Amino acid sequence: MGQSNLKVILLNHTQDPEGLIAHAAKLCYSPSSVEELKEKIEKLDNGKFIEKLLKMGHMSPLEHVTFNFGVEGISRVCSHQLVRHRIASYSQQSQRYVGEHSKNLHGEKTFDFIIPPAIVNAGKKEWFEEKMQDIQKWYDELVEVLGDSGEKSNEDARFILPNAAETKIIVTMNARELLHFFSVRCCNRAQWEIRELATEMLRLVRNIVPGIFSKSGPNCVDGPCTEGKMTCGKIDDVREKFRKL
Repeated sequence: MGQSNLKVILLNHTQDPEGLIAHAAKLCYSPSSVEELKEKIEKLDNGKFIEKLLKMGHMSPLEHVTFNFGVEGISRVCSHQLVRHRIASYSQQSQRYVGEHSKNLHGEKTFDFIIPPAIVNAGKKEWFEEKMQDIQKWYDELVEVLGDSGEKSNEDARFILPNAAETKIIVTMNARELLHFFSVRCCNRAQWEIRELATEMLRLVRNIVPGIFSKSGPNCVDGPCTEGKMTCGKIDDVREKFRKL
């Protein structure tokens, strides 16, 4: 537990993503059969063709390519924001079946939780940890009471747990949705935790398909800031950050 325990693993992804995107796109414009196109595509430079697709705005072929991420060390605050991206699949660790049972923190019992940096910077880290210890005691008490009464203890005891509670989730998104996800969640105006998550996901997929994601990130990376009066005013710093990612 702490300010950030983020861990993102790229579990799997579509094999030959550039080839599949090129195949799907060329099928739209060619009288050739699927098998004939496959043979031609294997001999082509698909990177240049995909660059052309992106410039044209022909994005639907990107939807055939998917990436599977395993995510640990995020809060329920972050996961609530993440699942708002509806063109995706999620499998999240359940607080109904997985109890937030006691672990050790300075001799006290507590579940895993995330501490926002602003709380640490305000000198309230120990205060925050004490409150989490109190919540753990209340949770344990509810689990025991509800268990004795024959109720499903974890199911209802979880109502007392905070959004700070750490969670784990597996996420699957296609390449087109990832481009959108990065455009809004890598932005400086996104909440710090999901921005950190999105940036790490971008770093991982950029290594796999640089032709798609080399200029990805917040909108201002490859164009003007779209935040209007709400701009962070740090466009040069943002561009430099994502250029070096």
